[in-house]
Amino acid sequence: MNNTKVLVFDLDDTLFPEHEFVLSGFQAVNDWVQSKYAIFNFFDVAWKLFEEGRRDKIFDLTLDALEIKYEPSLIQELVQVYRGHKPTICLYQDAQWAIDYFKVEKQLGLITNGFLKTQQNKVKALRIESSFNEIVYCDVYGYKNWKPSPVPYKKMMEFTGCEGVEYMYIGDHPYKDFVAAKNLGWLTLRICRKDGEYGNIIAEENHDAHFKIRSLYELKDFC
Repeated sequence: MNNTKVLVFDLDDTLFPEHEFVLSGFQAVNDWVQSKYAIFNFFDVAWKLFEEGRRDKIFDLTLDALEIKYEPSLIQELVQVYRGHKPTICLYQDAQWAIDYFKVEKQLGLITNGFLKTQQNKVKALRIESSFNEIVYCDVYGYKNWKPSPVPYKKMMEFTGCEGVEYMYIGDHPYKDFVAAKNLGWLTLRICRKDGEYGNIIAEENHDAHFKIRSLYELKDFC
């Protein structure tokens, strides 16, 4: 395990709580629809639906609950506001520690799914770009090459120039994060946070990471 030369992290729910981005995005949409269409209470309804576990068509459901008549074009506008807003988000405390601790002696990488501008805005808001040797935005290579595609992992190896056994990958999503990394010889760790979207998923062995951790402070036990 001491062969690790490159630590590669996932972003959402690994380095920061994704629900903070959702909250920030709903607030941005709330302010926009209130200003442009005089629609009120959007945030309260949308956040309640999210906390109830709704993930699909949440903007449609929110407008329905508010008894607002709308065209599909309005939903598209709301999605663009949500994806394009500049979020108010913060790193987990253990994520800030891990970045500061390991960047002194190892290369740090980041591989992140999601629409390019959205993920770039997250990285900028977290002020972490300069801490990473390489950041692979999967969307640069097209939606078909988002994780679990091996393409972003191979790009990381191309950019950082090490052998597969010299990489460690830390992520949270068992059905997206680990299969390609393991096939390339990387050591994989799944962080299962209490507030993470996928922390309680029980996955098949071939999809899951080699090891599970509850905190990034545990990385010291692996490298």
